Amino acid sequence: MKIAVVGGGIAGLAFALALHRRGLACEVYEAAPEMKELGVGITLLPHAVQELDTLGLLGELEAIAIANRESVFFNRWGQFVYSEPRGRHAGYALPELGIHRGRLHGVLWRAALQRLGAARLHTGRRLQGLSLGGRDATLRFHDGSQVQADLVVACDGVNSAVRRHFFPEDRVCYAGINTWRGVTVHKPILTGQSYLRIGSIDTGKMVIYPIVDNVDGQGNQLINWVAEIRDPAARMNDWNQPGRLDDFLPTFAAWRYDWLDVPALITGAQQIFEYPMVDKDPLPRWRHGRVTLMGDAAHPMYPRGSNGSAQALIDARTLADALADTPADPEAALERYEAARREATARVVQTNRTLPPDFIIMKADELSGGQPFGRIDDLISQDELRAISEHYKQVAGFSLKAR
Repeated sequence: MKIAVVGGGIAGLAFALALHRRGLACEVYEAAPEMKELGVGITLLPHAVQELDTLGLLGELEAIAIANRESVFFNRWGQFVYSEPRGRHAGYALPELGIHRGRLHGVLWRAALQRLGAARLHTGRRLQGLSLGGRDATLRFHDGSQVQADLVVACDGVNSAVRRHFFPEDRVCYAGINTWRGVTVHKPILTGQSYLRIGSIDTGKMVIYPIVDNVDGQGNQLINWVAEIRDPAARMNDWNQPGRLDDFLPTFAAWRYDWLDVPALITGAQQIFEYPMVDKDPLPRWRHGRVTLMGDAAHPMYPRGSNGSAQALIDARTLADALADTPADPEAALERYEAARREATARVVQTNRTLPPDFIIMKADELSGGQPFGRIDDLISQDELRAISEHYKQVAGFSLKAR
């Protein structure tokens, strides 16, 4: 069976490695002309780390990542709202890791080179079109080449060309939330292993966590930060464009606390990128003949809760297992994969819109009228806030209580 994987990002490479682990071969077709370790930070939750550990990559990843000790929530006044331990500190068998996305991609790419061989990893292959046969599919690329495969798995991201082929009217959903991202060399914040959420999208929100330890040999860390602002009248910004401080820094100009100077963190970044916060409505189906979708191509979701990578990695393992279990009937394997994953990921997409982890801060703001308060426990108990966090973990699939 000839399996073609469209896209060599996290989902595509993890799927290729999962297939190799189950004794199945594939060819990966990536649009970029070469692999570069680009991007900013990403958080790998324990269920994502579990999938990467199964691929034999945990040791290499732990050596270049930071294991989160805690998740801490503050309002925009810098007042403590809620905290909880994370990863092994919360009783999981595996850590929660903050890592540079480019480094994670590099680990996956090198593993694929070693295990699959360079001849199976094709760069500079941007998909132009495809056509379905009765028991196969043909891919056409911009360089004029064509590939015929028994099975095609689209891992080509939120702007998937394969998804657009089957759903030409499909559009991203934008609700007026724009984001700006950067990384800054900075002294450790709080424990140096703290994942921070400050504020809410309606008054400005920051997500902050370290991704590289002792980056300069002087004890400083590389800190990943994301600024988020919702404005119903805002124009959707573009992907990966250089961000302008004037567009968002004024919102955070007064965010100076005893434990962190947020404006200094922002202005300390060498480069800032802008992104819209978008997702897409869940699809009624993923499979079309011998073609299916995976990762962001199947279920793009708001980057809340650090869950996009985890869901893509679970997709990869689920489909690889299904194909290995029924190699003579790939369409049945595709159906099993979709039955296991489509509705489950749709729930995550919807929850990221309505009850993401930062609903904890939104609830505190609602009860305090968005103003400073005396004690959070006078407004809402830690147990009630913990219940919000636990609900998200159950939907996303990494609740300890549900195991």
